Amino acid sequence: MSDSQADRVAARDGPLGRRKSWTELLAGRVKKQKYNPEREQKLKDSALQLLRYHQNMSELLLEVEDPQCKKLCLSKLIDCDSASGYSDRSTSFIGSAFRDQASRLGVPVGLLSARVFSCSVQQVCMEPSHPVLLSSEQRKKLSSLLEIAQHLLAHNMFSRLTFCQELWKVQNSLLLEALWCLHKHSVVSLQELLESHPDTQAMTMWLFRNLCILCEQIEAPSPSSDTTKAMLSGFMQLLVSRGFQESSDPRPVEPEKMLQVATDVLQRMLTFVLDTLHADPQVSSAYQAVRGWCSVYSGDVYCGMIAVDSLKRFFSHTLTEILTHKPVLKVSDAIQMQKEWSFAKTCNLLTTLYCRVFVTLGTEESVGRLQEVLETQEVNWQHVLSCLSTLVVCFPEAQQLVKDWVAGLMTRAFESYHLDSMVTAFLIVRQATLEGPFVFPSYADWFKESFGSSLGYHSCSKKALVFLFKFLSDLVPWEPPRYMQVHIFHPPLVPSKYHSFLTDYISLAKTRLVDLKVSVENVGLYEDLSSSGDIAEPQSQAIQDVEKAIVVFEQTGKIPMPVMEASIFRRPYYLSHFLPALLTPRVLPEVPDSRVAFIETLKRADKIPSSLYDAYCQACATAEEKQPENATPGKGTKPDCAEQPLGLLTAALEELRALMTDPTQYDVISARVAVISERLNAALDHNSDDGSLRRSKIQLSVLTPTLQRQDQVVVDLLLTAFCQNLMVASSFVPPERQSPWAVLFVRTLCGHVLTPAVLTRLCQLLYHQGPSLSTPHVLGLAALAVHLGECRSMLPEVDPGVHAPDGSLCVPEFLNSLLTCHTRESLLFCMKFCTAAISYCLCKFSAQPHAALHNYLSPGLIKRFQFIVLRLFSEARAPCSAKHEASLSWRPLYLPSADWQSAALSLWRCNSFQELLKEKQFYLTYRDWVQLELEIQPEVDVLSETERHDFHQWAIYEHFFPAPSALGGCQGDLEAACTVLVSELMDFYQSSRSYNHSQDSDLVLGGRAGNEDILSRLQEMAADLELDQGSSVSYGCSTSQSHILFRVFKRRLQALASGDSMATNLRRQRELLICKRLLLRLPPSVLTGSPQSGQPVSPNCEEFFNLVNSELRNFCCHGSVLTHDITMHFFRGLLNVCFRSQDPALVANLTLTECQTKCPMILTSALLWWSRLEPVLCSRWKKCYQSVLPRELQRLQEAREFASNFLSDSASPAPSPAWISAAALHFAIREVRKENVKAHLKRLDFERKELLISLLFFSLMSLLSSYLTQQDTAEYLKAMDICAEVLMCLERRKVSWLMLFQLTETDAELGHLLHLAPDQYARLLPFAFYSLLSYFSEDAIIKEEAFLYVAVDMYLKLMQLFVDGKTRTVLPQASKSLKLQGHSLLPGSPVQLITEARNFLLQLIPQCPEQCFSNMTELLAGRENYDPEMINTLLRKQQADSNFDLYQEPHLF
Repeated sequence: MSDSQADRVAARDGPLGRRKSWTELLAGRVKKQKYNPEREQKLKDSALQLLRYHQNMSELLLEVEDPQCKKLCLSKLIDCDSASGYSDRSTSFIGSAFRDQASRLGVPVGLLSARVFSCSVQQVCMEPSHPVLLSSEQRKKLSSLLEIAQHLLAHNMFSRLTFCQELWKVQNSLLLEALWCLHKHSVVSLQELLESHPDTQAMTMWLFRNLCILCEQIEAPSPSSDTTKAMLSGFMQLLVSRGFQESSDPRPVEPEKMLQVATDVLQRMLTFVLDTLHADPQVSSAYQAVRGWCSVYSGDVYCGMIAVDSLKRFFSHTLTEILTHKPVLKVSDAIQMQKEWSFAKTCNLLTTLYCRVFVTLGTEESVGRLQEVLETQEVNWQHVLSCLSTLVVCFPEAQQLVKDWVAGLMTRAFESYHLDSMVTAFLIVRQATLEGPFVFPSYADWFKESFGSSLGYHSCSKKALVFLFKFLSDLVPWEPPRYMQVHIFHPPLVPSKYHSFLTDYISLAKTRLVDLKVSVENVGLYEDLSSSGDIAEPQSQAIQDVEKAIVVFEQTGKIPMPVMEASIFRRPYYLSHFLPALLTPRVLPEVPDSRVAFIETLKRADKIPSSLYDAYCQACATAEEKQPENATPGKGTKPDCAEQPLGLLTAALEELRALMTDPTQYDVISARVAVISERLNAALDHNSDDGSLRRSKIQLSVLTPTLQRQDQVVVDLLLTAFCQNLMVASSFVPPERQSPWAVLFVRTLCGHVLTPAVLTRLCQLLYHQGPSLSTPHVLGLAALAVHLGECRSMLPEVDPGVHAPDGSLCVPEFLNSLLTCHTRESLLFCMKFCTAAISYCLCKFSAQPHAALHNYLSPGLIKRFQFIVLRLFSEARAPCSAKHEASLSWRPLYLPSADWQSAALSLWRCNSFQELLKEKQFYLTYRDWVQLELEIQPEVDVLSETERHDFHQWAIYEHFFPAPSALGGCQGDLEAACTVLVSELMDFYQSSRSYNHSQDSDLVLGGRAGNEDILSRLQEMAADLELDQGSSVSYGCSTSQSHILFRVFKRRLQALASGDSMATNLRRQRELLICKRLLLRLPPSVLTGSPQSGQPVSPNCEEFFNLVNSELRNFCCHGSVLTHDITMHFFRGLLNVCFRSQDPALVANLTLTECQTKCPMILTSALLWWSRLEPVLCSRWKKCYQSVLPRELQRLQEAREFASNFLSDSASPAPSPAWISAAALHFAIREVRKENVKAHLKRLDFERKELLISLLFFSLMSLLSSYLTQQDTAEYLKAMDICAEVLMCLERRKVSWLMLFQLTETDAELGHLLHLAPDQYARLLPFAFYSLLSYFSEDAIIKEEAFLYVAVDMYLKLMQLFVDGKTRTVLPQASKSLKLQGHSLLPGSPVQLITEARNFLLQLIPQCPEQCFSNMTELLAGRENYDPEMINTLLRKQQADSNFDLYQEPHLF
């Protein structure tokens, strides 16, 4: 034995002698005592007790055995750096050693090993480097222990319960990660560990502290971050699953303890979160712990690990605890402070927590839970209202649920007069309105809807009224001024007998506003009363009012209604604030701007006091004198007040862009968008959405879109951000997997008054700058267009003016109308935009049926894409193969612009797109193709002339002509194809789609080669149609059917509104102008037909005659004649018909004879244009037949010769018929100088009376024409002289002329003259009649029995014209000229003419004999109210004559 050993033995022996070993003691007792099983068991228990309470297990083992026992010293077994470490031992040896020692000790091996391992774990956790986490060295040691423990467990040599109990004795030394490792490696589960703790309260506090420390490490950068997250998720899963498990658990005793622990820990953690967020320590460790704990409220933490019911119970409990946490705020506090609890102002962590709870519960259950809590418990109003804001902002489907909830609360409140329901409803509404109109209507709108009509909640009884006003009055002490202003300016509708309730409340509210130093009178014209922001100063509010009023004035050209109302009902604000803000002195621009025009309009309307206006003009003049030389007129130096708000908006947009790259942050996008919305309001100087500017239509000028500088800066910032966000998001994931950021972003735009500015900017970009946009811009704007279509229900319609004459357009259709294909550059841009928009839509909404895509895209855009692809790519014109590209990728669109063509073809060949084209609303029909092709400008077309011709031939004859009508084709019907082409040509030349169209330009048909191309196709179709009709049927018309051209004209003219208004007449005249010019571009046989060769029958001109008599007669004539071009076209067609017939002269004579009765205007037109017409007719006729003209043409020639001879003093008899000679003479006299007229007309005394009557008719038409045109006073005087001379000639020859003013079509002699008088001229015959008043012979008219009848009839018709507004005032200069020349023939106004006519009749009536009053009663029937005095005079005279006859001696025989 060595010296050291001897010393130890001596020390062990001590003063009492040598101490016996443990084995010797046991051996001695065994020898001295008999075997007793009971004593053996008691001994084992005592030994076990000794082992369990012995504090140094290693020394005990050293006492039990010799130095060989060092093999069981675990401190060395787990020492990885030791030479005798675990790497040199085997688990089987360790297990054998434990078994041997347990056998020697007489204790279970599981108890021994558990005690040993608990001590070893404690040793591993000693001197920790972190409060809850292990160091890398500690993990290695613990890993070695765990492998041994797993071996022992596998051989049933380890007691979990004992191990857990031993561990908790040293819980202050334990690290949380060590427990997690035990759970992870299945040594002992967390549930077993927690359930085995003897003190539940102590264990709860220990776990709570450790979880808080662990949560702080979630976002800390470290190698063990994954372990940290896994630990926190594992503990959360355990606590939720055990704390909210089913009540029918098979183990009712033990889980009760676990249930208490789980719920207590979760409650402490939630309380800690809410308290920390309330304190708002953004940089403290507690705040970091809160962030970590909130991160586990996510579905991926619990996915598949916890029963759905348990999970919902947990989140429902969480929501309840949040809503009821520390309910210290009263309702009055909530009323005052709720504007600070909006979504944007609520802590992001809290809104994120709300969102994750709502996602799990669902919106309907969340709203129900919120409602239940409010009805049954005391609540924290801040949490309730911020929770509501989050719900309606982040979950649009909840908005309707909230509206229904509010409606139910209001109904309940007024049914049972339940004050709590009323308070809750008002708080909910006000909170929802804080989030903007894209979430909830403004408070003003809701209040008006709820109480502003007879259907309001308060209208059921007087008690309901008292209840309402009592409630509103109780709110006054705490209510923000904004809401009181709403109640004052939009008061509840109250019956007059209860009006005192309203006045009392208004008085109370105004008193409160005075106390708050808020003036009711100074509320802005456009101030949003439902805004949550602070009330602006009157001066700043007036400046905003002026800017908005000018914007409205620019769009409408009228004084805005709020300005008109303020000038009358709110004069203090109008005079003291609005006008001074409007009339701020400045240097006036050289070209008057909108502000100048608005001021002048107000001045003309007497809305600006003269003194104030004069002072403004003087101040502007002074400012101009002081203007620096380099200053720009009309522009002041304004401080950039929006610099700071714009900077905040830019920062918010950048934060949103950063979220695009992190899919784990998608759940906070709604919060970021809400912040953008709030900062957008600040950048626009709007407190909230301006409800007063919301309208059902947005008026834009597509040709000249303009934006204010501030609005354009903000809009460009938003559009740029959208495009950048799309590019960033799409570079990570395709559109269908992106977060809903885009639709939230667009909804924010839709909810502001910025919407008109956004659409105006899109108009500038797409319509005016489209070809210059870069690829990111094209992609971004295309996606924006898709999402604007998705939000179309939130957007008003757009009225683009002349760009859409048929009315307003929805936003998708408006955006499509901005895409034009006029030039090569614009067509290629359209291809890019359509490709991007359709591809994005198909990717983004791939899960939706194709029929639903029209909600996002305009059908016109898809049709335009088809048109462009078929036009540009000949390979696309081939029938589609059965195999298409299976899928559509969004990523190829990021390629350079040179690959747009391949992208378009790829989209065309895609299966999903081809399936989309099977939907009826997306068919590219023949009519659509014609409309789009008409927009092309050939001189700058992407196709050459030959390529364009080939494309037309393919499109018409190969594609659309044979296609079924159900697919938009013509089904082989050439007439149908021609009809569509004619209709679309007429529509195109009247619409703004015509690229040479402007508001002030004249209509030009065929002025460009593009029109010529389409017209050429029409002419080709017309030729084909003529061949199809066959040789036995006239071209274009048969015995039963008219030419298709006239059928189109008739249908379109019938579709026009009837009436005599100027607008209606102008539209009809424009339509007829197009009709006439199309007729001129087609063969003349359309007018006359083409009878079978050799048949001496007259051509069928009925349709043309009807067109002339019904339409052209009224709008396209000049003094009872047609224009030269259509006249020549008719005679050209007549010659063609004649040359194809067997007897040309007979055909010509029959046709012109028919014209005398059916369409005399053709003959009068031929007489007027005879000097140009005769050479052509004679040349062609003599060239073909070497003979004189047909008899009817000679008759026209003779009439012209007669008129020429009449004026040259070489008298010759007038040829028949007399009216043709009269027409020729009339046209000849019109060319004579005025001073020679009377001399030439004196020879009329020798002409036939029929000629004189007809000549007077033509002279009256000329008189009315010169009056209506009012171009030259001399022309009117000349026409008056001609009428006077003809009239006097008739009176000298005692020829009655009154029948001209009583003409009917049934008149056999003169009825055909009505076809020569436009309807307007016929209506104005009373004016012509009384214009000749001074030329009537008194003796002649008294002797003329019918004169009084005609004169009264003309007077009454003149009165009717005046009442209907059909009379017109002569030009002032014309009247002045007449007066200077001593003429009184033409009155200065219709009233003067009526007065003279009335005086004339009143003087004439007493002089007329009895027979003049016959049939007077029938004439006056129904006209008694026209001129009662005149009617009474006539009736008295008639009665007097009848009474006088009663006293005459009767003639018996």
